[in-house]
Amino acid sequence: MRVREELDFEAGLITAYGYEVYRREERLYWYDDFPHPNDPALAPTYPHHKHVPPDIKRNRIPAPEIRIDEPNLSALIEEVEELEKITG
Repeated sequence: MRVREELDFEAGLITAYGYEVYRREERLYWYDDFPHPNDPALAPTYPHHKHVPPDIKRNRIPAPEIRIDEPNLSALIEEVEELEKITG
């Protein structure tokens, strides 16, 4: 897993982030906060979303588990652990 966060300690917020999950060299999925205002499917968690296969660059889904006011690392680790249980 690669984690990038920009933090505003005074405000207690994550101001930008990128979370990428790999299996060996293969990127399985990633989360980012790059805005896609013209994609109505992402409106519920705008701008937070997850890139998933099959067309990982363009296939985006809402990411309700991602927060800017709380740490995300434990949720990400749990997700990876669940993935490992399923796919081994």
